[in-house]
Amino acid sequence: MGYSVGQVAGFAGVTVRTLHHYDEIGLLSPSTRSSAGHRRYDDADLDRLQRILFYRELGFPLEEVAVLLDDPDSNPREHLRRQHALLSDRIARLQQMAEAVEHAMEAQRMGINLTPEEKFEVFGDFDPDQYGEEAHQRWGHTDAYEESARRTASYTKEDWKRFQDEADGINGRFAELLGAGAAADSEDAMDVAEEHRGWIDRNCYACSHEMHTCLGEMYVADERFTAYYDAVRPGLAVFVRDAILANAVRKV
Repeated sequence: MGYSVGQVAGFAGVTVRTLHHYDEIGLLSPSTRSSAGHRRYDDADLDRLQRILFYRELGFPLEEVAVLLDDPDSNPREHLRRQHALLSDRIARLQQMAEAVEHAMEAQRMGINLTPEEKFEVFGDFDPDQYGEEAHQRWGHTDAYEESARRTASYTKEDWKRFQDEADGINGRFAELLGAGAAADSEDAMDVAEEHRGWIDRNCYACSHEMHTCLGEMYVADERFTAYYDAVRPGLAVFVRDAILANAVRKV
């Protein structure tokens, strides 16, 4: 009888929505269906899913995964070599930067010259001073921190409101895509990731795609950032991280 989509989702640690999406794009279609028309996966399907998840963990877009699995002329070694170079660079930057500064940390005590009333109006019940000392200790020596501090020192209440409104808009677009079942490496999701990178680059500090991937990793590694994004929509932190990584791969 095989395995149901719910069982496979549980085995693999993915969502049912993800398996439905893989089926819709022809990446992983179940071998059979029940008499009621429900998807049923066999052992060969599970083996294919395992290979898909392996490549996805390495950051390959779904289109490249399909090529690696189905095109007899593809060169998996070359694909892996390119991805290895990207991952190695990412790891090196993570080690050098000890995680970069972003959203909540940008609004840390780096020239936010607002009254308590203005801070509440702009940031709600989030207190940007709460993590100011931590931000300084972790990143005070970095060029990104200094550049962000220099830029934000002159921000007015209106500037901070614009900054926050842009962030909310980007987060909302990410959440809409996640809610609609879009893949994190879809063109729409990658475009929003690029918009997110541009928002940082424009408002805070020069943000390369490599640095952006470091930020994406931090959203999942630091439970405070995960809570921030997942409060917008459950699972959003991972979705944003994956979209950022896919966008970086696209730009290689």
